[in-house]
Amino acid sequence: MPGITTAGIFCASSPRIDAEFFKAADELAGILVENDITIYFGGGKYGLMGQIATRVIRDNGKIIGVIPRFMEEENWHHREIKNMIVVNSMHERKETILNHSEALIAFPGGCGTVEELMEAITWKQLGLYTGPIIILNIKGYYDPLLTLLDRMIEESFLREVHRKMWSIVKKPSEVMGAISKSPPWSIKARTFAAVK
Repeated sequence: MPGITTAGIFCASSPRIDAEFFKAADELAGILVENDITIYFGGGKYGLMGQIATRVIRDNGKIIGVIPRFMEEENWHHREIKNMIVVNSMHERKETILNHSEALIAFPGGCGTVEELMEAITWKQLGLYTGPIIILNIKGYYDPLLTLLDRMIEESFLREVHRKMWSIVKKPSEVMGAISKSPPWSIKARTFAAVK
């Protein structure tokens, strides 16, 4: 597919995770800045969200935060982000990121991150989102989820063609290549979304 100008990142806010995840977040942020890609992310100041934002700001990159109002009221937002979109709900946050992102990258994360990833895959299955979805499987973190997705296909909850909806990489340096090699997807996917 042609080069992208925007990318959404779903990632964790926990500051207590392994340093390898922080290193990967910092590396990916640098790669996206080098490729002049505007990043849409959850707007937080903690964990991988904070790491990505801080690196992008340091490198004079382009980043836009999307944060629910209640999180801003709790002071969870990254104060150095100049372009912060404040929304009314978690759903609106996710919808805003999806609608503005030509590609999506999912880092390891907790329930929120996994839920965001699965909704993005669901949108793609229905043709509501057609960009690449890149699963950054650092330290094999997503292996159990990938096994479940394989099981969904084996048990005919998804079609074999749906395997093309996501790409799996193990390190940030593979992300841009995975985006460029991502199979094209169409809004017409809704015509075969159901498994009959």
